[in-house]
Amino acid sequence: MLNRILPEKKRSWPARSLLVLPLLAGMMAALPPQPAEAQGTGLGAAGELVDPNILRVCADPSNMPFTDKSGEGFENKLAELVAEKTGRKSVAYTWFPSVMGFVRNTLSAHRCDIIMGYAQGGEAVQSTNAYYRSAYVLVYPKGSDIAGVETIEDPKLKGKRLGVVERTPPTANMAENKLLRTAKIYPLAVDTRVTESMAERMFKDMKAGTIDAAIMWGPMVGYYAKKMNADVMLVPLVKEKAGERMAYRITMGVRRSDQEWKRTLNKVIRKNQDQINKLLLDYNVPLIDEQDKPITQ
Repeated sequence: MLNRILPEKKRSWPARSLLVLPLLAGMMAALPPQPAEAQGTGLGAAGELVDPNILRVCADPSNMPFTDKSGEGFENKLAELVAEKTGRKSVAYTWFPSVMGFVRNTLSAHRCDIIMGYAQGGEAVQSTNAYYRSAYVLVYPKGSDIAGVETIEDPKLKGKRLGVVERTPPTANMAENKLLRTAKIYPLAVDTRVTESMAERMFKDMKAGTIDAAIMWGPMVGYYAKKMNADVMLVPLVKEKAGERMAYRITMGVRRSDQEWKRTLNKVIRKNQDQINKLLLDYNVPLIDEQDKPITQ
């Protein structure tokens, strides 16, 4: 979703697109949001306009591994967990593509009450506490001479054909180190209903030898590496010494007026963090703690 991202120490724009979540572009930008099923708005705690019986989720209908209309994304599964823990009877979705106006046409319009994945510090919504932290990842075939690289500034990357999505944080660091000259740039805005995600395409290009390695948002790398049974190495880029930070805390986004709802969700996150971690690890999300150490269980 096109929400605003605030990296932990330095601001980057625009938001969730920087995490390389596939965008539905072109004519879809003009489409109205599809109505959610069984979506009656009621008064929640403290008079907030949060439905007390149904977890109303704002989501992209074609954005794996995050959300999908089939319910197969990890944020779909997380929504089911949140519904259960908050006493909701069911989950209902307002589907809207990941384009400019997402928040305005969903959460802000009171068509739904929560965005399951939102980078901490976004200006358009109020963030809960983070429920996971991940980073951009360098991915390359096992046995590659890139082995041992941990930062974008490593001299071993000079002259390599690196895949990267346009206008994402790694491109700034790559430009600083003159790596864009030999890079293959993939489009940010794609309609994933009719074409494969850029993450999937990069894995195919790596296998074909079109690129030597790629730099992608961690959850996408992990998911497609597992799905495609790729024999690769994943290196979270948490040791960058300059330029854009590569690590982000991910929260749930709610309206700024919904303070009690935020507190409720914070309690759910705190009490169920182990279960949330297990869910994310099942999707091969590279989780890191606040000291940049991997979380494996």
